[in-house]
Amino acid sequence: MDKIVIDTNVLVAALRSKQGASYKLLLELTHDWYTPAVSVPLFLEYEAVLKRAGLIPNLQSTDIDNVLNFLLTKARLCQIYYLWRPCLKDPQDDMVLELAVQSQSQYIVTFNVRDFKRCTTFGIKPLTPQQFLELNGRLK
Repeated sequence: MDKIVIDTNVLVAALRSKQGASYKLLLELTHDWYTPAVSVPLFLEYEAVLKRAGLIPNLQSTDIDNVLNFLLTKARLCQIYYLWRPCLKDPQDDMVLELAVQSQSQYIVTFNVRDFKRCTTFGIKPLTPQQFLELNGRLK
């Protein structure tokens, strides 16, 4: 079973459109072939970003809560004990990297693959949702 960290931009894309690989990635949570890792700081970022006014116009706050609660039922909650900062350009990206290291995730699923290039130093590969699904034979 693959262990991954899902970047916030992937969740935004998944909730904005049912057409792309990000939405498919969330749907695949029901099949239990991968486990997303979540930390309290990342979960709070998910919630804050997804609930920004007008960002996800087709969903109410309670709908977003339901999606996040479902994600939590499938995720592995991790506590970060060691900070690797600064490693990446964006401090928010460092938070994602630290979670990936702590959870021993193989992948960070993000649309900002270039921003996570240094993750390979830790044996973690940044992939887009489409690349991750293709790698696992889940994109049809």
